[in-house]
Amino acid sequence: LMVWLRRCTHYLFIVVVAVNSTLLTINAGDYIFYTDWAWTSFTVFSISQTLMLAVGATYYLTFTGVPGTATYYGLIMTVYTWVAKGAWFALGYPYDFIVTPIWLPSAMLLDLAYWATKKNKHSLILFGGVLVGMSLPLFNMVNLITVADPLETAFKYPRPTLPPYMTPIEPQVGKFYNSPVALGAGAGAVLSVAFTALGCKLNTWTYRWMAA
Repeated sequence: LMVWLRRCTHYLFIVVVAVNSTLLTINAGDYIFYTDWAWTSFTVFSISQTLMLAVGATYYLTFTGVPGTATYYGLIMTVYTWVAKGAWFALGYPYDFIVTPIWLPSAMLLDLAYWATKKNKHSLILFGGVLVGMSLPLFNMVNLITVADPLETAFKYPRPTLPPYMTPIEPQVGKFYNSPVALGAGAGAVLSVAFTALGCKLNTWTYRWMAA
């Protein structure tokens, strides 16, 4: 009974973490809606996406101990997001304007770091964390570049959920404009190590809670 209970609890946690990760990053592909501040929001959202992917995928990966589960976790987040972004399409936005964040390549790098170091948890935290943090902004910028006429489309279809007081009005150029990918990747490379460590720690805490 205890083995069954532990397994069910773990799988429940995995689903909860994956769903919440997706919910917290569901608008993370909407950089372009913040027209004047697109690159600033890109930098901030890169860090938020890195957090949710690194923590959840590492938690899942260290639980199963099987390289490949981080990629599976990233796939779950991606599919959930595709479904949610369908709402924008239903509102009339063109398909090539809807941006779904790219998590899969970064999750694959996490799996690779775990596999290549023969399931060494500390190497996973250090190497995997840095790889996720540095790669995610890069992949998402490539994703964003493919959007057709972003400014024209953003003004043509104003975001229905954006309240009037949040409408951008010719702000001064902020420092994040210089290089959103470099800033996102630089911050991510440092912070993702802590995020990945948290994912490992969550797994330990879960085991301890269930063993009590």
